[in-house]
Amino acid sequence: MATLDSLKQALRQKAKATTSSPTQPLSDTQYSAGFDILVRGSGWMTYQDFIIPQLSQLLTPLFNSRIHISALEIGPGSKSLLGYLPDHLRRKIRKYTAFEPNELFATRLEEWLCSTSETESPLLGLENPPNIHRIPFVLQNNIGSGTGTSDTDEKYDIILFCHSMYGMKPKHRFIKRALEMLVERPQGGIVAVFHRDGVLHLDGLVCHRTASFPIGVVSVANNDEVLDCFASFVAGFTMQDVDVDKAIRVDWRKVCRALGRREEAHPDHLLFSSPNVMAAFTQHATTLPELTAQVPLVKGDITVKNREARLHRPASIIRPTEVRHVQQCVRWALKHGVGLSVVGGGHSGHCLWPNVVSIDISAFDQVHILTAGKDGGDSGSDCGSLVVAEAGCKTGDIVRKTMAAGVTVPLGARPSVGAGLWLQGGIGHLARLHGLACDAIVGAVIVSVDSSQVLCAMKGAGTNFGIAVSVTFKSYAAPTYLTRNWNIPLSGNHEARLKLSDFDKLVARKLHWNCSADAYLYWEAGQLHLGVTIFESSTTGLAFATPTPTTVGAIWGLEDDFKAVDGVSLFETEMYVSGMHGGHGGGKTSSFKRCLFLKRIGEANVAERLVAAIETRPSSLCYLHLLQGGGAVSDVAADATAFGCRDWDFACVITGVWPRDQDGTEAAQSAVRWVYNVAGDLLSSSSGVYGADLGPDPRDAALAAKAFGPNRPRLARLKHSLDPRNVLAYACPLPKAPREQKLIILVTGESCAGKDYCADVWVSVFSRCTHKSLTARAVSISAGIKREYAAATGANLSRLLGDRAYKEQHRPALTTFFQKEARQRPWLPEEHFLNVVYSAVDVDVLLITGMRDEAPVAALSHLTRRIRRGCHGGDGDGDDHKNSSNSGSNWTALDHRPTLIFDNDTTGNEAAKTFAEHYLLPFVHEDLQRLANMVRQVADFPRPGIEFRHVLGISQQPGGLALCTSLLQTHFTGDWAKVDAVACCEVGGFVYASALASRVDLPLVLIREAGKLPPPIVSVIKPPSHISSLASNNSKEKWIEMERDVVPRGASVVMVDDVLSTGKTLGAVLQLLDEAGIGAEDVMIMVVAEFPAHHGRELLRQRGQRGFGRINIQSLLVFDGD
Repeated sequence: MATLDSLKQALRQKAKATTSSPTQPLSDTQYSAGFDILVRGSGWMTYQDFIIPQLSQLLTPLFNSRIHISALEIGPGSKSLLGYLPDHLRRKIRKYTAFEPNELFATRLEEWLCSTSETESPLLGLENPPNIHRIPFVLQNNIGSGTGTSDTDEKYDIILFCHSMYGMKPKHRFIKRALEMLVERPQGGIVAVFHRDGVLHLDGLVCHRTASFPIGVVSVANNDEVLDCFASFVAGFTMQDVDVDKAIRVDWRKVCRALGRREEAHPDHLLFSSPNVMAAFTQHATTLPELTAQVPLVKGDITVKNREARLHRPASIIRPTEVRHVQQCVRWALKHGVGLSVVGGGHSGHCLWPNVVSIDISAFDQVHILTAGKDGGDSGSDCGSLVVAEAGCKTGDIVRKTMAAGVTVPLGARPSVGAGLWLQGGIGHLARLHGLACDAIVGAVIVSVDSSQVLCAMKGAGTNFGIAVSVTFKSYAAPTYLTRNWNIPLSGNHEARLKLSDFDKLVARKLHWNCSADAYLYWEAGQLHLGVTIFESSTTGLAFATPTPTTVGAIWGLEDDFKAVDGVSLFETEMYVSGMHGGHGGGKTSSFKRCLFLKRIGEANVAERLVAAIETRPSSLCYLHLLQGGGAVSDVAADATAFGCRDWDFACVITGVWPRDQDGTEAAQSAVRWVYNVAGDLLSSSSGVYGADLGPDPRDAALAAKAFGPNRPRLARLKHSLDPRNVLAYACPLPKAPREQKLIILVTGESCAGKDYCADVWVSVFSRCTHKSLTARAVSISAGIKREYAAATGANLSRLLGDRAYKEQHRPALTTFFQKEARQRPWLPEEHFLNVVYSAVDVDVLLITGMRDEAPVAALSHLTRRIRRGCHGGDGDGDDHKNSSNSGSNWTALDHRPTLIFDNDTTGNEAAKTFAEHYLLPFVHEDLQRLANMVRQVADFPRPGIEFRHVLGISQQPGGLALCTSLLQTHFTGDWAKVDAVACCEVGGFVYASALASRVDLPLVLIREAGKLPPPIVSVIKPPSHISSLASNNSKEKWIEMERDVVPRGASVVMVDDVLSTGKTLGAVLQLLDEAGIGAEDVMIMVVAEFPAHHGRELLRQRGQRGFGRINIQSLLVFDGD
């Protein structure tokens, strides 16, 4: 499948070879028609799957840090990309300018942005009409040229080159011109470039952030009219002479049909590859000279093995010769908010990255061997020696030098790989005996971004956490190796599956740890082959006198060759080097690889997939390489190093190969696609993925999710902690650390009580929180219905949102409109609530005003399945703002009880601030997150499909019970001095309530199953609990009881339980307390964890005849699931 760039070159060459007739640029109409083809159908997927998500991620931090945003788009076309951002981001854009020289596009853009329909206009926050310049963006200051404006000093927060930089030469000068137009204060403005086809060569400009989308595709209808339009658009011109133009169009159709790929699913369309890149720059993009003045640069070319990396042009390549040079690079990157990549062996596809500074560590190339008793004593290894390998060494260098000293290190199987591979695993032929390369690491000299406590993470997670200068390995006695090779032609798929099964079950599983077996599935001479190599290591040489094992000989006969070699010569015995396809080691081929870990490859479901993979190979050079694991690899605990994938029998290296002279062609692209297709097919059967090969390619995302095994979440948190600015971005991708669960505060109250004002004050308190970095936002839920009302009635939306007098004028009509819509759309309140919540996924604390729902926490909390805890704050004619006692508060007229009540009855904002500091900030204290982390998740308990959270297990954690009871005490919004007793129901409530009662020095009221308490008692029927009903379909109602006179009538009681789920148990307990003379107005409830998906609060509110809905319910934690 040809790229658009190669298609353009082919079209232009065809025109040049055919005629010397002059050309002419496309008219606006021709350009518009061609562009429409480009972005139609599959072409729009690039925008949907890459451009818009990347732009949203890039701009969210910037927009959150600004009150107003000014934006400049260069070449936006007929619609602004900014118009596809999330609503809360778009609304911050107050000034919009564009350069769009195409008159058709400019007119459509202006009509779109100035739409009178509020539901269609994408930028509702604009303070003035958009300023659209119908001229090209040029290097000279041309704002005002022909536009009627004289302002030559426009500054912007975001400048966006939308759909590529075609025609802008040299491109780096246009970006520099844009950088000059960024606002100077506050800093942080961004120039973002989206470019199709090929790498942006920007002459030393350094990217703040980059992303690539190599899988973009453009689908073009295979008919003459469409191809004529599309071909001239891609070529960029038509012929002046009409007859010549007609003839060229015929030739261009042939070129398109020859280069376009056809698929069975769409036989009437031609497909062209349209890779896309994003490059984002800040005002620091021009600071490279500051670094190059301090550190040495590479002189001449460097050797880079990886084909992808060779295509990239970095901003610069630094060659440090001292540790301080590496430190200077890291300091410079931190100062200017840019990333770094590292070149070791040159095998990584991201060791060089476009417009990023690369650090070539080849100057650190020494190997030092510290023998036993010298410089550190016992190393704990078999031979007692340590090997200190500087990070610029290659595997072959280390093996050669250690072997001369009679020792070795269990490194990888290829001599040219560098430190990046050792630090990410390192699978070699000694792995079964001594473990992976990273397992042998006992120390390192690392230049880290923020901390030096990273050795465990470096052992398996590569350069995600630091730049290694040297690595210290424990060593082992250098062995001699015996290699035996078999090359077995296969008659077909059935025999291939049988031979794989024999290899796995009869050979590989029976080998001693000092032996390992490799297998190759490949195609040669028109036939499928299984290649097998058995490696046997020995430090005595005695084992080599033994003949081929009887079982192996019976299966495959005598081996094809039999060699005894040392560690250096071992590299040449690899079958892919010398025994397949004439040898891949001669440098005449290029390859692309991904590696997955498999168990029991001889089982039918796995063997069938492996054989089927070779059947679908795009060329005969592609193969599968299976390297044996197990042994010492699996003896290391998963969490002992970052390399958490330990339970596997074979590492399956899926290798796409093509002739080097076909780099960049369809042959190369097909091989890469094949690798990803096979990896995707095997992923579900795998026990993990080798992270060493993975990088920023979006196709690696699914594979990266299975790299590092159970350590992935821990490594993500460590990455966030040690490299929060992602300086070391160009390594195996780790997920973003999961954000702590969010806090939602529903601010309700009477009209004109100051809800919006208080919410803004509370946002400022959260934002200034000193013990924790928090983002907070206040949003009115009524904005959604106001937007719909304005669209339906013609009311001014901006005034409805920002002008109180205008809003009050429309309030009756707006209320009527809402009621009408709610009758027609029963789920309207939930829709509005979810729209608000999910438009604020980037914040830690969300305050929502404008709620119309009765008991909003009860009605809506089940929708926020991933929000940790919800707090309902009310403002109105309540009691003292420092507590939520009952006297004088109008909440008793409702059928629900707010969690907190604030009296907004004083001037200024000090009272609101004090309230937030005392009662709202505790909801985001780190102790609550610690408590949440103690709740263990158990899959498929008490029956399959249930994700159980073991809340009671908190008490079994060290310090868990003390932490939980402390939080129950301090988060209580009432006054413990006015409480008479703590009540609880067995069994979960007993654990936490008894500890709490002891802590606050109150008597404990025990509620038990019938027959376990002495008379006189009060009893009621209790339905089965949620978990009991899940565990058994025969769960029945039970009687629960309490002693009649254990607390006096009218006493104040705090009911404590471990969970609130369906509310049935608590409902029965409240009924029991009521029978004992303790009314709902005298009860408060505290639970450790709430599961709002089961509507427990709503159930209690529905029992309004007993007043249960007005009971104050507090939960420390909120979880989804069970």
